[in-house]
Amino acid sequence: MIYTLYISHSEEDEFLAGEISQTLWAVNLESLSSYNKGGYITAGQKIHFGINRCDCMVVLLTKKGASSAQVNQEIGLASGHNCLLIPLAEEGVELPVLIRHMNPIRFSQGNIDDAIGKMVYTIRELTKLEWLKIKCPHCREEMTQYMTPQEQIDTAILANADLETMCSYCESKIFLNPRTLKPEK
Repeated sequence: MIYTLYISHSEEDEFLAGEISQTLWAVNLESLSSYNKGGYITAGQKIHFGINRCDCMVVLLTKKGASSAQVNQEIGLASGHNCLLIPLAEEGVELPVLIRHMNPIRFSQGNIDDAIGKMVYTIRELTKLEWLKIKCPHCREEMTQYMTPQEQIDTAILANADLETMCSYCESKIFLNPRTLKPEK
């Protein structure tokens, strides 16, 4: 079972890593990163803690971040721990040598939602995801619902439509992005 994921990314890609982290939160998975706030813990300690504790590592590689020494070191450490790696790579980015044999989930600049959706699908194939956390955009309450079946998610993606649910607190309709499972604003 996959419960905790480490997100390997460069400092320049903090925003994209945050998008991934929010989606992992929505499907009840914990995410860790060396850039998480950690008081008096060094980045090196966060990396060791995160990779030793994770069940899987998502490697985010953009044109800016692919040459990051830290990302390459994290890949090496995770590989040495036989950690499952899921690479998300921007179009045109060459994979680092330790993961060059892998088929990455590709994305284009400014459009990572499809890649995040494919990542969730991959994780869902490997483990059981039953619950979805949603923060209502209307009343701001957090609720938990059963995870939408993958067939409905696939249908919504093909139809270029949102998933629809209802807030259990204010009873307002909520529309979810079928790729990221986040409420549409």
